[in-house]
Amino acid sequence: MFKLKYLSFSFIALFSFVCFLKVEAQITQFRGPNRDGIFPEKGLLKQWPENGPKTLWVAEELGKSNASTIATENRIYTTGNIDSLEYVSCLDLQGKILWQKPYGKAWRNSFPEARCTPTLEENRLYLLSGMDQMACLHAQTGETIWKVDLHEKYQSDWDMFGVSESPLLVDDKIIASIGGETAMVVALDKMTGELIWKSESMHAKRSNITPALIEHCGKKYIITANQTHVVSLSAESGEIMWSFQHNYLSKNGDNTTILTNVPTYHDSCLWITSGWDVKSSMLQIAPDGKSVSEKFADQTFDNANHGVVLIDGFLYGSNFTGRQSGKWVCMNWDTGEIVWIADFYNKGPIISADDMLYLCDEKRGNMALVKASPKTFELISEFKIKYGSGPYWSRPAIYNGMLLVRHGEVLVAYDIRENI
Repeated sequence: MFKLKYLSFSFIALFSFVCFLKVEAQITQFRGPNRDGIFPEKGLLKQWPENGPKTLWVAEELGKSNASTIATENRIYTTGNIDSLEYVSCLDLQGKILWQKPYGKAWRNSFPEARCTPTLEENRLYLLSGMDQMACLHAQTGETIWKVDLHEKYQSDWDMFGVSESPLLVDDKIIASIGGETAMVVALDKMTGELIWKSESMHAKRSNITPALIEHCGKKYIITANQTHVVSLSAESGEIMWSFQHNYLSKNGDNTTILTNVPTYHDSCLWITSGWDVKSSMLQIAPDGKSVSEKFADQTFDNANHGVVLIDGFLYGSNFTGRQSGKWVCMNWDTGEIVWIADFYNKGPIISADDMLYLCDEKRGNMALVKASPKTFELISEFKIKYGSGPYWSRPAIYNGMLLVRHGEVLVAYDIRENI
């Protein structure tokens, strides 16, 4: 009897401990769980068939988009512009559209395609339209939980491409880098949309960046940017801790570059890159989080708007050699040494999973499987994406053994699971 009671108590204690560990809900978001372009999928093909992996399905009529895709164990979410509104589409794992719901006004000027990748926590889906409407929708039904017009309420100030931001969740807050005269960043209550804090204004327009959350020396910071400066804020209070001027405007006040890449953080350092022949910077953050210094700068690895991935101390991605051209680069994170430069059609998006790199050239849609190695650019397999229209700017994603590629108005799912 004593043993049975003891075992029962132990089981309850263990169960309570496990439940305690799971209190923090998992967030599904742009560029994977950590916003770093690395997806945790395992058991993926190390080499593709001659004509590429099997096409599982093609979903059409999703609206024009340069956004990426997120997924759960039974649902897929992506965004697209239909007429003058941005819509989020919910699909099952077979590519069937379950529902489509509008969440805000679409940007109508330069490159009007949707660019917001949904952010998901539990049954709440967060979205930000090209005209700065923030919305929280029920992930199962698409019904609106709350909605806030950030431009109307907080006088946000977008640039020539409108809003290109995917919402960032930080604890009980949803973050938007609004720019303008009232605040640089606002934090809203994720359950209600009510204001928790707003930072000071830097009197600058917003950039096209999607913000990142970092943990540095035991504290949480939000890293974001406006048109000219990269900025760090206290995640708790919204206090601006430091800013670093990365870009300079022309005499007419126009962008000379377009800062779109999520900053990469590792070992107290932050990598900032934006292409267009503007230098990239490795910033060293002070232990107290209140200042930065430039550790080194690089003119070769200037990634335009496609993202980079950091694997085992080496950074991978494409660079900018011209408006419509670029090569692929590997850089030593600690030293800034460029260890190889390679050709694969053109610059473009990059992600990683299961120790492999997935590259896509932005112009023709050639997809490559490359070994993640600093020794050499080792091309394993390639195929051409045959569906959709327009440039290949959407970041691919990997969920449930599927390579999900958004292109124009379609979403294509390729089977990249190893044969069992």
